[in-house]
Amino acid sequence: MKYLVLGSSGQVGAALTHYFRRQGHTVIEFDILRSPDEDLRLANNTKLLECIKQADFVFFLAFDVGGSRYLKTYQHTYEFISNNVKLMQNTFEVLKVTSKPFIFASSQMSNMGYSPYGQLKAIGESYTQVLNGLTVKFWNVYGVELDLEKAHVITDFILKAKQSRVIDMMTDGTEQRQFLYADDCSECLLKLAAQYDTIPRDQELHITNFQWQSILDVANIVATLYPGTQIKPAKSADEVQRDKRNEPSPFILKYWKPKTDLASGIKFVNDMMT
Repeated sequence: MKYLVLGSSGQVGAALTHYFRRQGHTVIEFDILRSPDEDLRLANNTKLLECIKQADFVFFLAFDVGGSRYLKTYQHTYEFISNNVKLMQNTFEVLKVTSKPFIFASSQMSNMGYSPYGQLKAIGESYTQVLNGLTVKFWNVYGVELDLEKAHVITDFILKAKQSRVIDMMTDGTEQRQFLYADDCSECLLKLAAQYDTIPRDQELHITNFQWQSILDVANIVATLYPGTQIKPAKSADEVQRDKRNEPSPFILKYWKPKTDLASGIKFVNDMMT
């Protein structure tokens, strides 16, 4: 199989690319960080059309997004909204013309109407539905990150512990999240692609580890890797998700089950970053 990964330099995209190649598959990479002509915001992008035509299957992972700090700063800006509207419009148009099978990476935040990020992902889900693609909802997928401006909480905490032995938190840490190691996510996406035609479109596909853990739990796990690390929670509660709590549908467990517990996954990421 020849897979096209849109957003191949992102946290999930890079992990997916490496995972697929280890499984012996051919991967076509496509990411603005690789080349200016791989910018999905460009209308009538001939390179995008050529790459989608070459591929047997497309993974639409590309999005202007980052961790809580990034979203808090940028998701209410014109540029953030415009970037994501343009890249979705252009990409879905080519997927429509070529009729290629594809998976769109959404988020468990897509029903959080107060969040522009969530609203944009919901729009992507609507595009995917009318094109009969598959939507998956990511729940805090983590792995090695290269763009530190967009770093998520686990990378952020590891860097702070490593550099200063102090994890100063943006929130009080009481908010709970579900996390998933990037290789587990990659395995799931490959299995879904293999069964693409048989998966019912009326079921939600939540890619998560189905375990609730607090941000303070994450800080404590990271601190064990760097003895002597101090944890300094902030006084404020989370503002990005406002502690709105979705519950993931277990339907995806018919096709795949997560393997990596949070402590092991954080250690894997830390080892790869050192």
